[in-house]
Amino acid sequence: MFYCNKYKVIAFVNLGMVLLITACNETKQAQCQRLIKAVNEGTSLIEKNKGSQVTLSLGLAKDLEDVSKKIENQNFRDPKLQDFKDQYVRHFDSKSKNIESAGKALGSAKTAEVSSKGRDQVRQAKKDIETSLKQVKYAAKESDTLANELNEYCTQTE
Repeated sequence: MFYCNKYKVIAFVNLGMVLLITACNETKQAQCQRLIKAVNEGTSLIEKNKGSQVTLSLGLAKDLEDVSKKIENQNFRDPKLQDFKDQYVRHFDSKSKNIESAGKALGSAKTAEVSSKGRDQVRQAKKDIETSLKQVKYAAKESDTLANELNEYCTQTE
C-alpha cells in the first residue's frame, strides 16, 4: 500500500511539473500580442499628437523614446519576433529623434528676432523641420510595411 501511494505522489509531482512548465512557456500568439500591444501604444501616441505645438512635439518625442525602451526590454524566444522587436526599436528611436528635431526647430523659429539674422534662423528652422518631417514620413511608410509583415507572421500557424 505504501508503494502505491509513493508512486501516486511521484506521478502527481511529475504532472504538476509538466503543467507548470507548459503554462510558463509563452506561445507565439501570446508573444505576438505583447509586441503588437507595445507597438500600438506608440502608434496611438503619434496619431493623437499629430500637428502639435513645440512642447507637445517634444513630449511626444520623449513618449516615443519610452515606448522604444519598453519594446526593447521585452524578451521573445521566437527569433523572428526578436527581429521584429529590434526593427521596431530602431523605428521608434528614429521617429523620436526626428520629431524632437522638428520640435526644436519649430521652437527656434518661434523665438527668432525680427531681423535679417532672425530671417536666416527661420529659414534654417524651416529647412530642419522639412528634413525631419520627411524622415518621419519615410519612417511611417516603413512602419506600415513592418506592421503588415508582423501581422502576416503572427497569423501563421505554429
